[in-house]
Amino acid sequence: MPEAPLSTREREASLLEAFVQMADTLVDDYDIVDVLHELVSHCVRLLDAAAAGIVLSDQRGSLQVLASSTEQTRMLELYQLQTSEGPCWDCVHGGEPVSVTDLRSETDRWPLFVPRALEEGFVAVHALPMRLRHETIGALNLFGREPGPMPAQDLRTAQALADTATIGILQERAIHRGEMLTEQLQVALTNRITIEQAKGVLAHAGNLDMDQAFQALRAYGRRRSTRLSDIAHQLVTGATTARTVLDD
Repeated sequence: MPEAPLSTREREASLLEAFVQMADTLVDDYDIVDVLHELVSHCVRLLDAAAAGIVLSDQRGSLQVLASSTEQTRMLELYQLQTSEGPCWDCVHGGEPVSVTDLRSETDRWPLFVPRALEEGFVAVHALPMRLRHETIGALNLFGREPGPMPAQDLRTAQALADTATIGILQERAIHRGEMLTEQLQVALTNRITIEQAKGVLAHAGNLDMDQAFQALRAYGRRRSTRLSDIAHQLVTGATTARTVLDD
């Protein structure tokens, strides 16, 4: 028996609970698979989606089906990965959302995927990237049984949930891999030393105190939309002179 529709207040409360649950991954130990299954369940229950699934890249770069709202959806996701074809595949490799309001018009685009999806009763698909900055680690895929666009608010909500989950997953990977976190810390420390050296160069050349030298360094970088650490490196290595920075 299908569940009764949620009232507006119930839906808002459930959405808040879903975001809290995704945010908990940032501060607490958790099971990635369990969290992603909760995510697809939230999408089906709270958004205009008949089914949902998630594919995720492992640390070797291979895509895996990590969660699905039904076995039917899981098999369809696997089929996309096996054939290297479909909205999910395109979304992950392009790093951009892929929305198809009527699959029946996309046979030429995905000749293997479309007949299989239609056979399973899905007519519309919306694939949303799980992405942080320039790194795409997977996709959240929402399937519909009727043609037509998904409400814009639902798409924004789904993307926000996917974004929050992505941050948690990448944080988990960084912590467990260790070397990534260590490398980032070492880069930050090295950059900090270079910046201090650059401040000293400017302070000596311009008879400035260290705060004034730092402000001059920052201002020069901002006017050129260049990172502070890059400007400092140029100054320390002689690629840019102190007089160039101070006279700018």
